[in-house]
Amino acid sequence: QVQLVESGGGLVQAGGSLRLSCAASGRTLSRYAMGWFRQPPGKEREFVAAISWSGGSTYYADSVKGRFTISRDNAKNTVYLQMNSLKPEDTAVYFCAADIDSRFIRSTAGAYDYWGQGTQVTVSS
Repeated sequence: QVQLVESGGGLVQAGGSLRLSCAASGRTLSRYAMGWFRQPPGKEREFVAAISWSGGSTYYADSVKGRFTISRDNAKNTVYLQMNSLKPEDTAVYFCAADIDSRFIRSTAGAYDYWGQGTQVTVSS
């Protein structure tokens, strides 16, 4: 089992930045591809970004490309999401997730095996 805990959410003005962290316990994250998803108020969960087990490959949703950066530190068992130039439409609960099939980085929520509880990000206009 892998336990994932997100942190770093909060309230920020439009144009500001936040860095989310996802810390894992139970097993090393170095074997897993990792993803970030978000769920805006009243909407379904959507893909944000994913990273391969080594960190060598990344993939982003078009809505965040150029503004968000996913990274990982396998020595610290932690994955990050740096969010810059935030917009009100980025307001959502952000979740990290682990995919035990590390051959791919995927954007489908159903492909991920372990999920954190989420952290709220609110961007004011």
